[in-house]
Amino acid sequence: MKLFQKLIAAPAIISMASGFAVNAAEISSTDLSDYSNSNNLVSLGDFKSDTLFPGDWAYDSLKDLTNSPKFNGNSVSRLEAAAELNTLIAGGEGLMNGVQIERLSDELGSELAIMKGRVDGLEARVNGIEAGSFSETTTMKGKAKFMIGGTDGVSDEAVSAAYFWEVDLNTSFTGEDNLNVEIETGNTPSSTDNFLAVTDFGKDSGDVLKVSDINYTFPLGGWSITVGDSLDASKQFTGACSYGNTVDALSDCGTGNSIAVGGDQTISAGYELDNGFSFGLGISAEDGEKADKGMFTAEGEDIYALNVAYSGDNYGLALAYADVDVATYWGINASYSPDGFPTISGGYEFGDPDTGNETTQFAVGLSSDLGPGEITIGMGTNGAITDGAEELYAYDLSYTYKFNDGMSFTPFAFIVEGANGGDDTTGIGAEIGFKF
Repeated sequence: MKLFQKLIAAPAIISMASGFAVNAAEISSTDLSDYSNSNNLVSLGDFKSDTLFPGDWAYDSLKDLTNSPKFNGNSVSRLEAAAELNTLIAGGEGLMNGVQIERLSDELGSELAIMKGRVDGLEARVNGIEAGSFSETTTMKGKAKFMIGGTDGVSDEAVSAAYFWEVDLNTSFTGEDNLNVEIETGNTPSSTDNFLAVTDFGKDSGDVLKVSDINYTFPLGGWSITVGDSLDASKQFTGACSYGNTVDALSDCGTGNSIAVGGDQTISAGYELDNGFSFGLGISAEDGEKADKGMFTAEGEDIYALNVAYSGDNYGLALAYADVDVATYWGINASYSPDGFPTISGGYEFGDPDTGNETTQFAVGLSSDLGPGEITIGMGTNGAITDGAEELYAYDLSYTYKFNDGMSFTPFAFIVEGANGGDDTTGIGAEIGFKF
């Protein structure tokens, strides 16, 4: 079979080659040398001439068959002419001018082979790159945050700064599942006499990059199931609080032991109904990685939790129960967004430890658009308050301005009451965040 007939039988290959119809200057001598060393290609030494001129039968034939501006009376390289020929064949003109196209194909056969070699070589390179890259179903998102501020209560008006960085990798294998891997680092100190420890900011990772969470989510009988390590039992729970706090003691609307209960080796499940109701359950072994305790044993600290929630058009309500081995907790939080008014969020949690007195805690907050940003103000107990103990409160105020979808700036201020008549901790600071 002649070269022209082969090309007609494989127009897809020819059309791919036409994508590389570039000027001769764009094809480097190194590229051509590579192809000349291939056993499958015709040597450059076999070329009859590097250039076609007006008056050459191949030049004049291509000028008659194509409207390309390349044939404007100036000479063209044989590779440029071969690219134009490929375009004609791929477009079907070769079937209408068979004899002429076949003769051109024989004349420019070496150049056509070179171009096919370029396509095959690039395909091999692309395949090599794809083999060493992320799966096409893998996405990445991340964030970086920096905070600076100071207080006049815990560290003699010292100014402190810290950062936090996190990347989430998410991969789907069936279109309905998700493998999530979280990698993070930070340098927020955990000591209680530091300004940063009062805030709900970052992690005490000691500047060490590590996997902080790995879990897999998949559907099962209408439920969404998540299993993983370093995973909260409440992963699939639905909360109703929309208050964004600064002080750590006010986090999760005061329901951090129930609706936002933690965990380690975890199975968490959620089920959503079309009428706004949702249900969740979680089972976790806090010390599952420790051989001397094991998972779900008398020695380990296990968690069993349940959640039910309802989401309406402008309000939500959530309730949860959690047994954390040494205590049980009931928590409830809600939010309401009346038209033209700030969003109101609040939560209350009751704790019943196996030993000692019962505990209670709460938080409430308001958030509203103000100018180009959002203002938030909140207050609540300074953590869980044991019955009969002194009641201590915390207050915070912040304003978040978003420069764009990926960058925000949040100045804030807070007051945390001191125990036993001690000085209150008053702090001011700012946080800048990046999402990517």
